[in-house]
Amino acid sequence: MKSLKHLPVIIIMMLVSLACQMSDSSDKISGVEERVEQLLGEMTLDEKIGQMCQVSGGQGNEESIRQGMIGSILNEVDPENINRLQKIAVEESRLGIPIIVARDVIHGFKTVFPIPLGQAATWNPELVQKGSRIAASEAASTGVRWTFAPMIDISRDARWGRIAESLGEDPYLTSVLGAAMVTGFQGDSLNGETSIAACAKHFAGYGAAEGGRDYNTTSIPPRELRDIYLPPFKAAVDAGVRTFMSGFNEVDGVPATANKYLLTDVLRNEWQFDGFVVSDWASTWEMINHGFAADEKEAAHRAIKVGVDMEMATTTYRDNIAALLKEGALNIEDINQAVRNILRVKFELGLFDNPYIAEEKQNQFARPEYLEAANLAATQSMVLLKNEQKTLPINSSSKIALIGPMADQPYEQLGTWIFDGDTTLTVTPLQAFNKTFGQENVLFAEGMPISRTRHQKGFRKAIEQAKNSDVIVFCGGEESILSGEAHSRANIDLPGVQNELIKELKKTGKPLVLVVMAGRPLTIGEISEHADAVVYAWHPGTMGGAALADIVSGKANPSGKLPVTFPKVVGQIPIYYNHKNTGRPANPDSWTQMYDIPVKAPQTSLGNESHYIDAGFIPLYPFGYGLSYTSFEYSDLSLDKEVYARDETIEVRFTLSNTGEFAGEEVAQVYVRDLVGNVTRPVKELKAFERIDLQKGESKTVTLTIPVQELAFTNIDMKQVVEPGEFQLWVGGDSNAHLTTGFVVR
Repeated sequence: MKSLKHLPVIIIMMLVSLACQMSDSSDKISGVEERVEQLLGEMTLDEKIGQMCQVSGGQGNEESIRQGMIGSILNEVDPENINRLQKIAVEESRLGIPIIVARDVIHGFKTVFPIPLGQAATWNPELVQKGSRIAASEAASTGVRWTFAPMIDISRDARWGRIAESLGEDPYLTSVLGAAMVTGFQGDSLNGETSIAACAKHFAGYGAAEGGRDYNTTSIPPRELRDIYLPPFKAAVDAGVRTFMSGFNEVDGVPATANKYLLTDVLRNEWQFDGFVVSDWASTWEMINHGFAADEKEAAHRAIKVGVDMEMATTTYRDNIAALLKEGALNIEDINQAVRNILRVKFELGLFDNPYIAEEKQNQFARPEYLEAANLAATQSMVLLKNEQKTLPINSSSKIALIGPMADQPYEQLGTWIFDGDTTLTVTPLQAFNKTFGQENVLFAEGMPISRTRHQKGFRKAIEQAKNSDVIVFCGGEESILSGEAHSRANIDLPGVQNELIKELKKTGKPLVLVVMAGRPLTIGEISEHADAVVYAWHPGTMGGAALADIVSGKANPSGKLPVTFPKVVGQIPIYYNHKNTGRPANPDSWTQMYDIPVKAPQTSLGNESHYIDAGFIPLYPFGYGLSYTSFEYSDLSLDKEVYARDETIEVRFTLSNTGEFAGEEVAQVYVRDLVGNVTRPVKELKAFERIDLQKGESKTVTLTIPVQELAFTNIDMKQVVEPGEFQLWVGGDSNAHLTTGFVVR
């Protein structure tokens, strides 16, 4: 029997989830269904409608809870208040149906982990799962039993603010890490006291919003929807996710909250999902703005008919279901099915049997092991993009000028969606550098009060500190408010006068390390030329400063890899590695930069290929990229066979060697190209990866596996198939991997 470590990570996640699900006896499963049906048979119409309604906050809703008119509340995190509201629901309502308390627990509760895009840069599903497990444990200790995560929208546009909440641009990486988050949030058993229900969002295609503008239109061809945007959601279903959230966006002219193809045909009928679906905040009502519903009644009708079981925030369900039933637009089974789905999850969560949080188990936050895990996640998320003349790591006796608007910002480094983050726990770079290098060796000047500062009043002190130092570490980027929901940017340069300050600091002649804390890829190409080393730290969370100090000092070796492609300039967007080849692919040998074009050159003299004459065709940094203080060499690539049947598994073997001066971890990546298909195929697709730890001078033989079925795509007849033919395969440290071989599928 093959070792589990040689199976693709996504397969392992699915097997673990399946094993956990199978551990529940069929008697228990049937018992839940019996309880659901018995309770459903006792409910009045008003009580059924109540289960389909979610409101924000419990204050002022006590009587509605008592009357059984509310199924869920969100944004309550005080365990005493939650227990009080739950007591009303369980002990004072007619049927004693508990409420489910929801909260946006996106990348931590009190202990904040890196933003999801930063966690994706770890390429470490076990660590991502652990982070979600910790977040669930902390949130559940307050009474929160449902989170609106993971967000598994494929994100190819860095202008979109919500790219910070995503796991990047790749369907496979997002599928693996999204499944890990689901498993982490929901635990080994959903009714465990530290488990919370996960929510796969936003279904579907929200990451393709036009121009990176939030809430906007998406135009996704059906085949691309199937091959790029839907796989992470299917992986979440396979991992056992219990809730879905519909998106704000429309898909091919139909808002996601009333999209029959997505919510009925795919989610319910094809994938057999039996949890419940919640609308996004007011997305039911917003179908009126879309021009898809004439009024609230029509909006409610459209959403319920396709399978949106619960409405968040707005009251189109509460106000219109009875009338819709009376008119015959809905039938009672439409309502019964929605309530059935909601009650099922409440029973699975154990809310009927254990609705309260015991006093001794309340507010379990920031345990030492939680902070240790957050530190490791922040460390592995940081990506070394540049390191000329081995500027990093910095000698422990060096005098460091720590400059920049993000160097001592306990709140800003936590990132977006941290309603419950505790800034008293935050370790900033200044705090950590003082501890690591000694306060006498750290010369601090913020230079700019915030990242958006447009005056230069702080430049003088910053330059003075730089002149008195051996090396400059500039911590810049963007404040947390500049990314996340409704915070799209058209210009994604460093904001404010950061570029000007960096240029002035460079004039001192001292080595300069640029550290970027941000919620998205920023266009740092021009300014990074003024830096000797660049570390991309994302918004790293509670322990970000400690992680950065470990990396800068050499205590930790950078191992993060980019989960998204970095554009040189915003005009290259959308830019992603798994693009199509086109009939005239770009050619580095014939591309001519705009300023090198001869005057009055003939129109057809430049190669007539797919590129920009000013920005070229390659990104600033490719997907999967990340440097280390050591160096790695890939060799001896082989496959176990040359020809595979469609039910077989490809075994990829290669040697990975640490040829540098430090111990380190490398994320080995395997990419595949289907050379000819009956529809065009991407130039490369990630199909496997693994983190590998190597000591200085050590070599390991690595085996990764790819089921041939993972090569399936949606063909010209809109069927999922593995086509026979020739394939090319690469292994390496990023999507520009060069070590290659080929195989055939019969």
